[in-house]
Amino acid sequence: MIKVIIADDIQILRQGLEAILVRDPEIQVAGLAANGKEALALCSQHHPDVVLMDMRMPEYDGSWGICRIKQQFPDIRVLVLTTFDDDETVEAALSSGADGYILKEMEDEKVIQSVKAVCAGMRIFGDSVFEGMRRQMNPVHGAGETQGGMGDADMAARITDRERDIMRCVARGMDNKEIAAELFLAEGTVRNNISRLLEKLKLKDRTQLAVFTVKNKLD
Repeated sequence: MIKVIIADDIQILRQGLEAILVRDPEIQVAGLAANGKEALALCSQHHPDVVLMDMRMPEYDGSWGICRIKQQFPDIRVLVLTTFDDDETVEAALSSGADGYILKEMEDEKVIQSVKAVCAGMRIFGDSVFEGMRRQMNPVHGAGETQGGMGDADMAARITDRERDIMRCVARGMDNKEIAAELFLAEGTVRNNISRLLEKLKLKDRTQLAVFTVKNKLD
């Protein structure tokens, strides 16, 4: 059973999302929150598997909630479900530690599937969010072209088998400890390899590395 907390400042939307999720016999809604602070309190009380989090809420917004939840309960997955897909809001969510980002316009069944996927350790992004992240990775040059003039395909060709294994794990949302156990490596070795990959591919963080992996079909 997947235990879910829903955080949204609009009551009718909270209740609507609850009605959608409980259609699936594998999902239990453990609580409803009106802001990030209430979501954090419910995490302490119920220890859910997934928090479905809106971003723009009064007083304690989604970024506040995501950051505190991830600090206190790093095993809880946070899936953002919001109306906004602008770069600033997406960046705020991901930098706070969100495990996925989808939009409220998504079909009911896809919301359910996204909750299950995030719970299983996958990083989930809506199409428009993924496209925005891709643009951020290449803000000046054409799609697939890096700052040094080398396309993504050329960059991907330089990746070793071991690096590809690590990238696959990152794309699955695994942390360094989990990757080390999966690939029988020291945790420090994993950390160093990821740092080298970010430098080699001119990427900023693990999220961009995951996007690069999926976009170039390395997963």
